[in-house]
Amino acid sequence: MTRRLLYSYLGLALLVLAGLEIPLGYLYARGETSRFSQTVERDATMLAEVTEENIEEGNTTELPALIGDYTARTGGQVIVVDRTGVVLAASGSAVPTGTDLSAEPDIATALNNRPATGTRTDTGGGDVLYATQPGASGTTIRGALRLTYPMTMVTDRVHRVWLALALAGASILAAVALVAFTLARWITRPLRTLHRATTQLADGHLTNPPDATTGPPELRELAATFTHTATRLHQLLDAQQAFAGEASHQLKTPLTALRLRLENFEPYLDPRAHDSLDEAVGEVERLARMVHGLLALARLENTATTPEPTDLDAVLADRAAMWEPLAAEQHVALAVTGTTAGWVWAIPGALEQIIDNLVANALRVAPPGTTLTLTRAPGAELHVIDQGPGMPQADRERAFDRFWRASDSHHDGTGLGLPIVRHLVRASGGEVTLHRAPGGGLDARVRLQPASPASAFGGRRSATRGSSRSGRAAATAR
Repeated sequence: MTRRLLYSYLGLALLVLAGLEIPLGYLYARGETSRFSQTVERDATMLAEVTEENIEEGNTTELPALIGDYTARTGGQVIVVDRTGVVLAASGSAVPTGTDLSAEPDIATALNNRPATGTRTDTGGGDVLYATQPGASGTTIRGALRLTYPMTMVTDRVHRVWLALALAGASILAAVALVAFTLARWITRPLRTLHRATTQLADGHLTNPPDATTGPPELRELAATFTHTATRLHQLLDAQQAFAGEASHQLKTPLTALRLRLENFEPYLDPRAHDSLDEAVGEVERLARMVHGLLALARLENTATTPEPTDLDAVLADRAAMWEPLAAEQHVALAVTGTTAGWVWAIPGALEQIIDNLVANALRVAPPGTTLTLTRAPGAELHVIDQGPGMPQADRERAFDRFWRASDSHHDGTGLGLPIVRHLVRASGGEVTLHRAPGGGLDARVRLQPASPASAFGGRRSATRGSSRSGRAAATAR
């Protein structure tokens, strides 16, 4: 933003300078040309009167000395002709004495007792300003005089003025740039500190609040408001996390006690009520799992963690080894296929929980004698494929909604496993989708961002955290 403000100030200054200096230079050039033309005409008139007197008195021999002295003083070139147009004297050697110039337009005009002024190209190819005046007394024409000056005498002065204006404009622009840069830095300082603060807040902490002491009043107020909002947000998050912890502790005990009391009723109930008692105990267990799932999801949403490089192959091998005995108890084979996936970006511990939740959901619907396949595909993609009943398209689109369960579902899931998976995958910079598996069943596809080998050392710690979290993840998914 500093650069844009600086460019806007310089553009405005340049526009103002152009609006002032260009007309000024143009007016000076016109005025200088007009003054030069008037000076040449005045000198030509005066010289024509003097030469006319010399011609009238027959002192033509004094003409070369007269015009030579003028040329030496001013640099102008003078040609004097008689009434027939024959050169009587000329400064320099461009036109020899005795040359007939009566055919030239300005000479012919002057011999008709009318002055002529204009520009022409001389024999050297340069532009000259000429003033041709008749040498006459009344209506008697005794000759004519042509006075010429090179136009460079005017253009050089005009160019010097344009150069002076350009240098003045550049100096002004430099001064404006210095002032504008200082002003832009002053204006944008609160914005820069605000940007750093928002970045820190997005990462879950605010160690450097935005500067609310410098900059325009509006930005100082914005920085102060942001700091107040961030502080209030931290207070709310801390309160919510404290509530989650307290609720986890407070709800766990009465649910456990309620289950024990229901189980203690069994010896005193009619055998016909045992089925209802079992259903009640199952619902209490499901409620406990739902409470744990809600608290786990709340903790995930309140925790901002930066993804780290994680070894997908190591985590997958570890989780497959953990789930294989559980799958065998349900007479379901667990297979790991595909090429080596390498390192991927994931928040710490996310891969373990993602795999545990997906495998737990797949085992819940997998019929005995089928195979649950964990496949690694190119592009840091993981597939969890079961051979269960699958889901229709409408159900797959709603499967990631909280507490949603398919209408034909007969298992005791809480409807929180897939929402937790989606939150973990998106927090890691990836995406999870559900597809129909070939031959029936469901294909849960997790696509993550590949991590570069240079940064993979940071993921080695993440890849070894699965053991401590697998139990919690599996319990949450179920």
